[in-house]
Amino acid sequence: MQLAAVIFFTVSGGPYGLEPLLGYAGRHGALLLLLITPLFWDVPAILTVLELNSMMPVTGGYYQWVKKILGLRFGFYEGWWTWLYTFVDLAIYPVLFVSYASFFYPEIAHYKIPVCLIIIWSGAFLNILGISPVGKTATMLSLLVLAPFVAMSVMAIKDAGHISFPVPSLKGISFSSLGMALYTVMWNFFGWDNTTTYAEEVDRPVSTYLKSVSIAFITVIAVYVMVLFATLHYNVNADTLDEQGYPVLGVIAGGKWLGTAIAVGGMASALGLFSAVLLSVSRVPQVMAEDGLLPSKIDALHPKFKTPYISIIICAAVVSFMIVWSFEELIIIDVTLYGAGLFLEFVTLLVLRIKEPLAHRPFKIPLSSRGLFLMMLFPASVFAIALSGALANEGKMFKPALFAVCALSSAEVLWQVIKRFKKQSS
Repeated sequence: MQLAAVIFFTVSGGPYGLEPLLGYAGRHGALLLLLITPLFWDVPAILTVLELNSMMPVTGGYYQWVKKILGLRFGFYEGWWTWLYTFVDLAIYPVLFVSYASFFYPEIAHYKIPVCLIIIWSGAFLNILGISPVGKTATMLSLLVLAPFVAMSVMAIKDAGHISFPVPSLKGISFSSLGMALYTVMWNFFGWDNTTTYAEEVDRPVSTYLKSVSIAFITVIAVYVMVLFATLHYNVNADTLDEQGYPVLGVIAGGKWLGTAIAVGGMASALGLFSAVLLSVSRVPQVMAEDGLLPSKIDALHPKFKTPYISIIICAAVVSFMIVWSFEELIIIDVTLYGAGLFLEFVTLLVLRIKEPLAHRPFKIPLSSRGLFLMMLFPASVFAIALSGALANEGKMFKPALFAVCALSSAEVLWQVIKRFKKQSS
């Protein structure tokens, strides 16, 4: 249950951040995208992660898989892209904390920077203590996140007398809005591979990950769908929801106490997400340093807690400079960089199936190599539509999408620098 809670927070952390979906997709498109996108985007990723992790449950997870099968160059790509997108991802959560804390104290927005820094460095300290404290904290925080949404959903069902949704349709949605809607759903559903970077620290990793991922995936889907039902039932204006968040929905559904509980849950979600994601990413530079791709001191372990404390401190320091970006811009950069790394994992799985078809696989996707290729076309299509929609918007969304593409290109530039440096050193 601790690992399921960590996975829940790494991937979701509750529906916080899903508020813009109604404005982008409308009443008829929100549920459709909420159900179809995970099917095409998440299920292939989850299956890929489970098979590769069952074969190689090692510290560094996806970086190690790509490096072993595709070589050090693409391993660096995977690690570098992951580091970049996680810096962006981590910067979102302290900002979300401040936005939900403003429900109690609106003036806190004036103290955004110091509050965010406190959250960042508190999460770093917790991670230095180790995976077990992070898991226990995530379990406790998950109750604070889920309980008020369960209460609100029960109230909505009782008030409505039944569960029903508008007829699903994407009619009338512009291409750029569709792209942003997809980015919103994709961001609220990604990160399944992040939870494998500390696999060596998990007991019985194959069976434990299979059970934990299943619990987390079902929980995320159920929470999102029921919150959308409550939103539509109480007919909350999309702009109001986007500006004030789910606490306003809680006030409408159950009064001030429920709005307060959801605001507290939003703050807990931000804390849990930050700690869980930092846990996963801090192991990647550690193993990259062991391979000589980053300075050797980064892989140093804490003498008492045996955690990569230098890596954790570096991650926290970089994130401290990124908390001034807007939520929408961060999501676009975040998902674009993550998607690129995910596709390297898909390629790794396919190449491994072709090169080592008889290798022992404690968990195996029941598809042939051709079937795996077809399966990978689904997330590739979702990713292409989302990125094209963002690039088609010549407003504020074009620049972050272009920046993300340039960030992807930086991997090859840095690889050439590293290769030259290693050649000179030898």
